Amino acid sequence: MREETPTNPPAAGEWLIRAGAVVFFVGAVATLVTIAPLFLGTKPFPTYMFGLSMLMGVGFLLAGIGLLRSIAASRRQARGDSR
Repeated sequence: MREETPTNPPAAGEWLIRAGAVVFFVGAVATLVTIAPLFLGTKPFPTYMFGLSMLMGVGFLLAGIGLLRSIAASRRQARGDSR
């Protein structure tokens, strides 16, 4: 008989960490695309590309908030288990 591994429910803040990583990656790609014309000597990209570059900071912030939520949930669980 095949044993199934029990799946754990996602921890608090886990989806924020994943979303933050995706947003950060999009911002990093936008940053590379934005600075590429400086090295290639071509026409610069429109201004909105510089705004997309700011997504790196937004993604970092989202991941940080998710990490803090995960830490807080773990602490609450540990406090509840010890009492």
